[in-house]
Amino acid sequence: MLILLVEDDPAQLEPLRTALLKVGHTVDAIADGETAQWFAFHKDYDMLILDWMLPKVSGIEICQVYRQAGKVAPVLMLTAKDTVLDKVIGLDAGADDYIVKPVDVLELLARVRALGRRSPMWQGDILRLGDLQLHLSNLAIERDSVTVQLSSREFQLMEYLMRHPRQVLSHNQIEQALWNSPDAPESNAVTTLVRRLRQRLQTIGAKNWIETVHGIGYRLNPPTA
Repeated sequence: MLILLVEDDPAQLEPLRTALLKVGHTVDAIADGETAQWFAFHKDYDMLILDWMLPKVSGIEICQVYRQAGKVAPVLMLTAKDTVLDKVIGLDAGADDYIVKPVDVLELLARVRALGRRSPMWQGDILRLGDLQLHLSNLAIERDSVTVQLSSREFQLMEYLMRHPRQVLSHNQIEQALWNSPDAPESNAVTTLVRRLRQRLQTIGAKNWIETVHGIGYRLNPPTA
């Protein structure tokens, strides 16, 4: 999933970002609310993880404005506030779940998995498209009982393509979805990544599922039944 993670404490931001990356998520990690609000409205996130207390704009304010704009991605709130009233305020602002600091990484990952399952394409911990299954828990792809392990970046690309089947995705869209600004990729990174993913898909007889749209980008075209 593409996740916006907002936390102003670097000692907490980096470990959470690293944990999310290790299980295959793509993460934009932001340290202040004003910047985070801009990102939330300019990228199509699958989930937002917001610290309540942030410089400039609070997590609660971001969540409220996000919901008022009709955005529906799950929002997980992080905060040191642990009274019932605080939880009610957070939930009333539009948050879907709530974790009290200090954040336990295993609990965070479990909450992220639980919120991720709310997508209509998710069934348990598997994302399905036709007869192809993407296993979210172990970064593997399966077809006709053959399973192939993917790298973290290959997994991120496959998930992004599967969430936008039959849509033409430009090089720029893929870059924005898979890399955040500080980690801008080399100019041929997308082409190289697609080539590697096709090699993995060839093992399960699905290499031709990824179509090159010349001059634009790529499209995932699962065969029709």
